[in-house]
Amino acid sequence: MAKGTVAPAGELPIARVAVDVPLPHLDRPFDYVVPETMAEAAVPGCRVRVRFAGKLVDGFLLERAEASEHEGKLAALERVVSSEAVLTPQIAALCRSVADRYAGTMSDVLRLAVPPRHAKVEAEEAKREAARPVSPTSPSEGPGAPPGSTGGPADASAPTRPVSPSVGAPAGSTGEPADVSAPIRPGSPSGGAPAGSTGGSADAPGPIRQARAGQGAAAGPAVDGPAQQAQEAQKAQKAQGARSIAVESGEWAEYPLGASFLAAVAEGRAPRAVWSVLPGAAHGPRWAEGVALAVLAASRAGRGSLVVVPDGKDVALLDAALTRVLGQGAHVALTAGLGPAERYRRWLRVLRGGVRVAVGTRAAAFAPVRDLGLVAIWDDGDDLHAERLAPYPHAREVLALRAHQTGAAMLIAGYARTAEATRLIAGGWARPIAAPRETLRRHAPRVRPAGDDAEVARDEAARAARLPSSAWAALKQGLASGPVLVQVPRRGYLPALACQSCRAQARCHQPVATVTPPLTPDRLERPGSPRRPEDSGVSAIPGMPGTSDPAFPRTPGRPVNTGRPMNADVPGNAGVPMNADVPGNAGAPAHAGMAADTGTDRSGEPRGRDVAAAMCGGPLALRGGHAAPYCRWCGRIAGMWRCQACGSNRMRAVVVGARRTAEELGRAFPSVPVKTSGRDGVLSGVGPAPALVVATPGAEPVAEGGYAAGVLLDGWALLGRPDLRAAEEALRRWMNAAALLRPAAELVVLADSSVPAAQALIRWDPVTHAERELAERAVLGFPPAVRMATLTGTAAGLREMAGDLRLPGEAQVLGPVPVEGARSGPEEPQERLMVRVPRAAGPALARALKGAAGVRSARKAPDLVRVCMDPIDLI
Repeated sequence: MAKGTVAPAGELPIARVAVDVPLPHLDRPFDYVVPETMAEAAVPGCRVRVRFAGKLVDGFLLERAEASEHEGKLAALERVVSSEAVLTPQIAALCRSVADRYAGTMSDVLRLAVPPRHAKVEAEEAKREAARPVSPTSPSEGPGAPPGSTGGPADASAPTRPVSPSVGAPAGSTGEPADVSAPIRPGSPSGGAPAGSTGGSADAPGPIRQARAGQGAAAGPAVDGPAQQAQEAQKAQKAQGARSIAVESGEWAEYPLGASFLAAVAEGRAPRAVWSVLPGAAHGPRWAEGVALAVLAASRAGRGSLVVVPDGKDVALLDAALTRVLGQGAHVALTAGLGPAERYRRWLRVLRGGVRVAVGTRAAAFAPVRDLGLVAIWDDGDDLHAERLAPYPHAREVLALRAHQTGAAMLIAGYARTAEATRLIAGGWARPIAAPRETLRRHAPRVRPAGDDAEVARDEAARAARLPSSAWAALKQGLASGPVLVQVPRRGYLPALACQSCRAQARCHQPVATVTPPLTPDRLERPGSPRRPEDSGVSAIPGMPGTSDPAFPRTPGRPVNTGRPMNADVPGNAGVPMNADVPGNAGAPAHAGMAADTGTDRSGEPRGRDVAAAMCGGPLALRGGHAAPYCRWCGRIAGMWRCQACGSNRMRAVVVGARRTAEELGRAFPSVPVKTSGRDGVLSGVGPAPALVVATPGAEPVAEGGYAAGVLLDGWALLGRPDLRAAEEALRRWMNAAALLRPAAELVVLADSSVPAAQALIRWDPVTHAERELAERAVLGFPPAVRMATLTGTAAGLREMAGDLRLPGEAQVLGPVPVEGARSGPEEPQERLMVRVPRAAGPALARALKGAAGVRSARKAPDLVRVCMDPIDLI
């Protein structure tokens, strides 16, 4: 062998590696030679270091092969970082499907699925596994393995041959499960149950079908004798466990189909359901106990479970419920707040089979739970389930893909129902589980609307007061018997201010300095051409001394934002007017505080679009009653603010935050303690003593015994948001707060009773509201009735990418339009382009977008274009 030549491994010398390179045109496995010295350590699923384009990069070894299709010379693996097989074949196939569905790259999905390595923790766990005594009868059976299993922790790092990321999904899969939008047919590859399968009980719904291919039929050659008797005994044990689950259904007993669902899960089948949870928290949240019982049913079938919840508060509630039902140490909770070491330690326990139940936030959707039998998601409408990193997957869709690929049961639970969950029911992919109306009336609170025209006619004080008399009466009566809840949609003190005179939104007028771009050959001064100020290193700020701007001459002798005296009671002190009415001046400028013309204001200073382009333009807010207003974008104090529309220097509150509300309620009820829960600190719970609890949506603490009353403030702030999901989101937040009240407790919502969302809350009927939302979106062509993608970037970048798109014939292109709400600055303005296709053409759209992104990345295009499939913030 020549000097310097690497000796390949004698067996399976080729390694297919998923290289950590986020470029779309390089999103495929690459072949490397496995040196003989790494033959034992280079197991499928381990972390490796390879040389790619002259640089050392990380990667995952997907599989070992005998030969490569590449005809040239192959590079060798540089190093095996760890022989721990952290990427299982099932997770690799899931990551490939998620990347294809969301027009992303597998490397981006792998960053979400596999946590960073912690070498010390990995070594600790390896020593602990080596020191654990081995049973002579079952040497490889793990603590969480079902009876008869031989795949314990010892086989976690065995060099089994995984499928490549492009395989493992069902035939014909293109990133979206074929049965997500179509019902499972008897005898189809996705379901082997006969028509009308009852899920283990006579009253089970027929559409709760068996989804595991060949479940119940022989998986291999026929057996007889002791082996057959053992199989029959195991089946009888599962049936007995299913019957006991039905008897111990607990929270599920009040749902007609609840026992059937648990029985089907306990028998190892794969029902899929959307569960509308009953309200009421007299003994704690009902959903946590119900999910824990479903996990118990899967555990008795010898299978694992995975539950995803929005935030750490919900993780704590479910963690306590699982401990009560399963016992100590039978599950792990995965959250970002644990820290890298502890989180990796718990993740390794799941990977090695030490536990078969995992609960966590959205990143836990990729947890490598063994023999997965149940996936569940709580409150799928919460925007915390949507990943903020590329390719922006949603936890509900990830779990649906995982249930489809592994044949696991799926449970979508919540007080409210999303349009996406309703579409799954309409397509036959899932079945609804809901309580009868008579049962619902016993548990729901009594909802009273306030703030509409009829209320104002009865109570003239409600016109000027933030809290009408009915809300005050409900709080006073509730405080006599326990704590009361006040939900405020905005955090902070006064998060939005406006001019007292003209109602135009108060915005920052501070100048924004531009960043000097680097001097490039095309920007060099040419003979006879005028010299530009940015070439000399001086930022061109309109109206500022020492700079030049021919389009905006500086007013002689007066810089921008002159320090003229202001009234002492203006910004920030206790004398700020606190009128609660919403500023409804339809004639106010669309850009809130900036004049639309190009004239001058009362002070004689120029105004108009040139001013808006050079100024920060951020909204002003107050942090406290004796603080000066500040800009929420640039953070600078706006002590010399003056309205550019009318010249006034007086402000008023547009939106009142949670801290200001707590301050007002504390003065109204001086003998009652006031507790706040929000971004600054989330309370996990409160006692049964009387207290005023002011919380923002999602941060409501659980009260011991439930809240005696509740008030939902500023309903217009939720319903009036420029968002496609505004009504659905408002109803979801209202119901999550109302469910914490005691049965028949009084709840006052400050919203017009004629609004459909308010009507759904009054009747506690989220199903009808979700069906109406889905029908309206189907008519208008909005998700989830269709698949939609957004492309956000500069105008030049969008034009270039649109030219490379090869869209399906059914595609509709909308836009581009400017992105509203973008902060002013030196960067180029952003635009957005939307592409809409029928759901059946969704995979073709994802491939087209990924192909166009690959062409741009191969060209090394300078303008970044952000591609997002099915974004949660579409409008």
